[in-house]
Amino acid sequence: MSQFPSIMGIVNVTPDSFSDGGLYAEHQSAIKHACTLIEQGADIIDIGGESTRPGAEIISIDEEINRTIPVIAGVKSIYPDCTISIDTTKPEVAEAAIKAGATIINDVSGLDAGPELAQIAAQHNVPLIIMHRKGISATMQNNPQYDNVVEEVKLHLMNRCALALQHGAEKLIVDIGIGFGKTMEHNWELLRSLHEFHEIGYPIVLGISRKSFIGTSLNITHPADRDIPTHLLHALLLQKHCSIIRVHDVHMAVMTRTLYTRLQQ
Repeated sequence: MSQFPSIMGIVNVTPDSFSDGGLYAEHQSAIKHACTLIEQGADIIDIGGESTRPGAEIISIDEEINRTIPVIAGVKSIYPDCTISIDTTKPEVAEAAIKAGATIINDVSGLDAGPELAQIAAQHNVPLIIMHRKGISATMQNNPQYDNVVEEVKLHLMNRCALALQHGAEKLIVDIGIGFGKTMEHNWELLRSLHEFHEIGYPIVLGISRKSFIGTSLNITHPADRDIPTHLLHALLLQKHCSIIRVHDVHMAVMTRTLYTRLQQ
């Protein structure tokens, strides 16, 4: 029986994320939302304090810590056994998050700034998600170009995984970085070829939830209105065998999982 991917629920403790910026910027609202996602059936809660949308600005280490650590601690106080991922590119934030109870580091920069996050992952023996991103958030969508997007993203991820291994991080997960320095057609080409990324040798996390390529393809302007096509696409991609799907709407992902499981029985 083919296993359904683990469900990673998104909690953005930010004022400016593309889909839900400002909805959970207050600590208590973020904690409540995270607990709701756990109760709905999320396997992992991914907490981030800095927006990574196109054009987003970098915030200070202290600001990101102030946004995320109370939320991680609050969620762990209610659900001590829950799995929390810290979505950050900053070693100091990752270190503080692990001390507060996070057990996965989700690095959207893919070690762009150096091996420090790999070193922290190795020190604490926690998984590290390495994502492909072309450029930085502020400029990544300014006419991104590739000769062969699948091969270039694959080679980049292989090189970054090798770097992580050199610094002791062994529990690696890769993310092809849909929407991060890619045109709409680049995104579709990567999804068509998603199975090829198993050649890297590590589990794959897929982040397509509510993203603009879905909206553009279906003429859906508001990100929250893209949940149904997001999960239709997840269902269509099940045979590509991702290990984790990162989603805003956990309830709909759980319904998809329930139906898929019944079909497999």
